[in-house]
Amino acid sequence: MKVDLLLRNARIARHPDLFDIAIKDGLITGIEHKIRCDAVEEDDLEGAFAFPGFVDSHIHLDKACILDRCSICAGTLEEAVRETAKAKAGFSEDDVYQRASALVSKAIMHGTNRMRTFVEIDPRAGMRSFEAIKRVREDYAFAIDIQICAFAQEGLTQEPETEAMLDEALRSGADLIGGCPYTDADPAEHVRRIFALARRHDVDVDFHLDFSLDPTKTDLPAVIEATQLNDYGGRVTIGHVTNLSALDPDVLALIGRRIADAGIALTVLPATDLFLMGRQYSSNVPRGIAPAHLLSALGVRTAIATNNVLNPFTPFGDASLARMANLYANVMQLSRDADIELVFDMVGSQAAAIIGARYDLAVGGPADIVALDAVDSCEVVRSSPLALAGWKRGRKTFTRPKPQLMKYRP
Repeated sequence: MKVDLLLRNARIARHPDLFDIAIKDGLITGIEHKIRCDAVEEDDLEGAFAFPGFVDSHIHLDKACILDRCSICAGTLEEAVRETAKAKAGFSEDDVYQRASALVSKAIMHGTNRMRTFVEIDPRAGMRSFEAIKRVREDYAFAIDIQICAFAQEGLTQEPETEAMLDEALRSGADLIGGCPYTDADPAEHVRRIFALARRHDVDVDFHLDFSLDPTKTDLPAVIEATQLNDYGGRVTIGHVTNLSALDPDVLALIGRRIADAGIALTVLPATDLFLMGRQYSSNVPRGIAPAHLLSALGVRTAIATNNVLNPFTPFGDASLARMANLYANVMQLSRDADIELVFDMVGSQAAAIIGARYDLAVGGPADIVALDAVDSCEVVRSSPLALAGWKRGRKTFTRPKPQLMKYRP
């Protein structure tokens, strides 16, 4: 047998031994102990953990890395929306392209090879950000698959021109539609119009929802009802939903089952939700993160993602999903291996299912592989290890050698 690439001595999930991975024509042709074959190229992973790569199911590439253009005084959601709205009026296509490209490069080198990004489309941003992110999607397709969600951050009913612009974006390259009911004067109508656009173009829907700590202030029932009315189970995702963190466990279980029965997925954004929530408290500040692991146990498909990086929504970040998984597990006080493995899946297989991406490390599957400086998935979440190398369709996309300590006697 002759192959294009042979990766030797890899650790794979739930197997204690080392395996070799054979690759030909962009596909995995063998996963066995000590494969014997002719290979055009060989790489020794030296016991690194190999998996299909991280999946970022919720990120905003268009408004990343704009801290120098914004003021953060109150640190609230309202301030973040206002400051970003002012900044994006000055975005140029090249500006968005440069910032987004830099962040995508970081994400790739942290081991992410699938991504869903929201792109704000409205009279302030115009189509400039959208055009820039389409270029990024094309230019980085060698290493990462990027979905583009045409997104109405600042409402629809108060700005009718936004709806026409979203329609145009869906005709010219956007993969799905997203809405933000809590910024609209008429949230229910906002939800209805987003679903109408989704039906017109036969695309999925992703809402930013219930971004507060008040369980009584919710647009979730409207989204559940619209999902069922439009027979859109399995095609709707909701992000944030931070008010779920304020619910009594029995009420959370009841609502969680309704979300699961409707076929709605949930993505939580730990860095942003921690930074923005609970500003009205002077002590015992709530964490404000929806308990995705508890909802997963109720049948809800859940994911953990980056959201914003270095802007008024999140003045931190580097697009590392290993770090984000670690943050979630730490804040939620998880320790058992089974819980830690679930957290790993929420930046991997479960996130891939949410965005509809194939995700497996198996013979016949795509050779999309990332090697991490770890022995298993639990260590990935517990220690946030370096990504050492990655391959997309069998071609190496990045490498980052292990650091070495230079010991000497003083």
